[in-house]
Amino acid sequence: MTRHFLRVPTATEPPLTGHLPFSDAPGAADRIEVTNRFFTRGGRPWFPVSGEFHYTRYPAGEWEEELLKMKAAGVTAVASYLIWIHHEEIEGRVRFDGDRDLRRFAELCARHGLDFIPRIGPWSHAEVRGGGLPDWLLARTGAPRTDDPAYLEPVRGWFTAIAEQLKGLDRAHGGPIVAIQIENELYDRPGHLLTLKRMAEEAGLSAPLWTSTAWGGVQLPPDELLPLYGGYTETFWTEWDGGWSDTCRKHFFFTHQRDDEGIGADLRPTHVRGGEPASTDRFPWATCELGGGMAVAYHRRPRVDGADIGALGLTKIGCGSVWQGYYMFHGGTNPAGELTTLQESHATGYPNDLPVLTYDFQAPLGEYGQYRPSYDELRLQHLLLADFGEGIAPMESALPARQPTGQDDRETLRWAVRGDGDSGFLFVNNHQPHEPLPDHPDTSFTVEFPDAPELTLPSVPVTIPQGAYFCWPLRLDVAGLRLDWATAQPVCTVDVGGRTVLVLAATDGIPVELALDIGTLRYVHTPMGQVVSADGRFLVTGLRPGTDALVEVGTVDGGQVGLLVLDAATARTAYRGVAWGAERLILCGAGDGVVFDEPAGEVRVHSAAAKTSFAVLPSPERPPGENLAVSSDGVFTRYTLPTGSHRGTLDVSLVRAAGPAPDTVTGVLGRASAPADTYFDTSAAEYLIDVPDELPRTGTLLRIHWTGDVARAQVGDTLVADQFFAGRVWELGLDRLPDDALRAGGGLRVRVLPFAADAPVHLPVTVPVGEAGITRVEWVTVRTHVFGG
Repeated sequence: MTRHFLRVPTATEPPLTGHLPFSDAPGAADRIEVTNRFFTRGGRPWFPVSGEFHYTRYPAGEWEEELLKMKAAGVTAVASYLIWIHHEEIEGRVRFDGDRDLRRFAELCARHGLDFIPRIGPWSHAEVRGGGLPDWLLARTGAPRTDDPAYLEPVRGWFTAIAEQLKGLDRAHGGPIVAIQIENELYDRPGHLLTLKRMAEEAGLSAPLWTSTAWGGVQLPPDELLPLYGGYTETFWTEWDGGWSDTCRKHFFFTHQRDDEGIGADLRPTHVRGGEPASTDRFPWATCELGGGMAVAYHRRPRVDGADIGALGLTKIGCGSVWQGYYMFHGGTNPAGELTTLQESHATGYPNDLPVLTYDFQAPLGEYGQYRPSYDELRLQHLLLADFGEGIAPMESALPARQPTGQDDRETLRWAVRGDGDSGFLFVNNHQPHEPLPDHPDTSFTVEFPDAPELTLPSVPVTIPQGAYFCWPLRLDVAGLRLDWATAQPVCTVDVGGRTVLVLAATDGIPVELALDIGTLRYVHTPMGQVVSADGRFLVTGLRPGTDALVEVGTVDGGQVGLLVLDAATARTAYRGVAWGAERLILCGAGDGVVFDEPAGEVRVHSAAAKTSFAVLPSPERPPGENLAVSSDGVFTRYTLPTGSHRGTLDVSLVRAAGPAPDTVTGVLGRASAPADTYFDTSAAEYLIDVPDELPRTGTLLRIHWTGDVARAQVGDTLVADQFFAGRVWELGLDRLPDDALRAGGGLRVRVLPFAADAPVHLPVTVPVGEAGITRVEWVTVRTHVFGG
C-alpha cells in the first residue's frame, strides 16, 4: 500500500488589503477588491471564470445564444480582444456596425448577467494580421508599441473610439466591465504600459481591475497592472520538430510557479525575458490564457482532446489559481478584409502562417458554436466553483513533501490540497497528453490539518487509474452535515423540496465511498450498498453511481440532506440554471446542450438526436412543453420529444484530380509557409458537393472527411472556409454560406492540395504523401427546442 502524506501549513497572516491602487466605482453594491491572495466581491471571496470570445469573428445575430452557452458552462465573465484592424482597416473609417458592434456585444453580456473584460490592445496578437495594428498605422511609425508620438497619436484616437462605444457600461453606471487589459505580451516596456493605461483613463475608460499578461518575466509598472498568467496543453508557435514542449508539460504538475516562459516565444525566444517574474506576494494567482484549445499553423498542427483541457484546468485550481481564464472558450472565423486577408502570416513578417479564415482553436465551443467534449469537462469544474469557489478562493495550495523529481517523472503521483485550518479539497491529476501516466494501485492519502485531526482516506486503498483527474472534498459542510470525505467530485447543490442535495461525480475505476461525521447526523438511508460505523463516521460504500444513487441524511438540527452520486458520463451532461420558476438540475443527452434564457423566460435544448431527451431535478409541476413523453429516471423526471433523424450524407463529385504537391517554401525563422494561392488552380484536387435546396440551413453542419495538406471551400468565387489537415473531420456551418450564390453556382466547391514528401510540418497523424481527396460528406442538423421557462 502507498500512503501519500501532506501537511496543510498553519494559516499565514491575514491577506493584505488596500495595498494596491485598484478601486471600484463608488457606491457599487457588490464592490470588487483585491487582496494579495484572492478577490472579493460584495465583501465575500470571489472566484471568477472568464472565457475569450471574439465578437468580430462571429455573426452578430448569433452572439446572444453563444453567450448563453458560455454562461451555461459556468463562465462568469466574457473577455474579448478589441481587434483594431477589424474596426479600422481603412484609416479614419472606424466601424462599429454589424459584427463589429462592440456596444451591443457588451450590452448582451450585461443583459444575461455576464461580466465583460475588453482587452483593448492596441496590439493584441490573437493570430491577426499585424497583431491587430492596421497596416496604415505600421506604415506611419517605425517604432510601434512604444511611446513614439507617431504611434501614440492614433492610439489615442482608437482608445477614444472604444470609450465612446462603452460609455455608460462601466461599474459606475451599473455596467458589466469588471476589468480592462492593456496591450498583450509586452515584456520589457513598463513605461509604455503605464502610458497606455493613463491614455485609456483619459479617454474615459474605467474598471475596478486593470490587467496585463505577465508571462515571460514581464516587467510591469509597479502596482499599476494586475499580472495575469496562462498555460497551454500544446503549441502551434514552436518548431515543427521540437516535440511536446516542456513549457506545456509542466502544466500537468502541481506547482506554485505561475510564470510560463513559453507563451509568446515565437515573438520572444524563451531565453529572452523581461526580467524576474512578477512578485507573487502582492497579487493573487489569476489567469487569462489557460488554453481552451489550440490554433494550428501551417508548420505545426497540434491536436488537443477534451481530457487535456479538463486536466489542465483542474490542476491549475489545485495549484492555487483564484481566477480561471480561458483562451479561447469560443472559436470563430476571421472576417474578410477589404484590403487584405486578416490572418497572421509570413507575408507580414510574423513567424507563423495561419489559415486565412478559420480560427476554430479547437475551443470548447467551436467556430460554428459546436459543443466539444472540453465544454463538458470544464462545465463540471465551473459548477463546482459556482457553489464552492467562495470557500476555495481563500484556501492556500499545499504540496506533499514527496513530489515528482522533474518533468520526466511519470511515476510519482501528482496531487495537492487546498485547505484552511480544518477543511479543504484534495486534487489529483493522473493525465497528460502524449505521454500517458501509469495506474497507481493501493493508494490512500493522509492529510494533516493544523486545527483538526488528520484524515486518512479512503478507508480501503484504491487504484488511481491512468488518465484520471479529480477533486475530493475534505470536511465539507453540506447544510449542517459534515462530509469528512467522498471519493467523488462535488458538482453542485440543488434544492429539492426544501432539502439540499449535493450532487457528486464519480471517477471511472474508483469505488465511491462517503464518510459522514456521526456527530452531525441523525440517520442515513441509502438505496444500495452498505453503511458501517467506524472511527466516529458512517461509511457509505457499495454505491452504484447513477440517477438513483441518492443517499438521504437527517442532520442533528432537524434538516435533511441528500447526496446524489452520478456516474462520470452522466455528470458531464449536467447543467444547472433557473428553469420553470426555480433553480434546477438538467441532464441532457451526450453532445447536446442547454441554455437558460432568464430574461426571455425560456429554456432551450440544442440537440441533433433523433429523440431529444432531458431529465430534470426537481421536476416542475407540469411538463415544460407539449408532446413530451414523461418517465422516471431515478430521482429525476425525464422528458422525451421524438424529433426524427437530422443527419445524412451528400453527393460528392470529383471535378479534377490532384496534380503534383507544391514545393515546400520556407519563410520567417525558416518555417514552412502555406502554399501560394496559385497552387489551388494547378495542383489541387477539386470536388463539387451537392447541397440540396431542402436541406435546413440553420443549425446544419457539413462534416467533410478528407485527407491532404490544405483545403479551401468556395461558393462561386468567394472563399467561405479553409483548413490545414490535422486528422480531424472538417466541420462547416451551412448557414454561413451565401445561399443565393450556392444555388446559382450549383453547389459547394472544395479544393484540396496534396501533402508534399519530406515537408517540415508537424502532424498528429500520418498523411499519405501526394494524396488529396474527400472520402465522404455528412450533414447533421442541430435543432433548437424551446421550452417556456
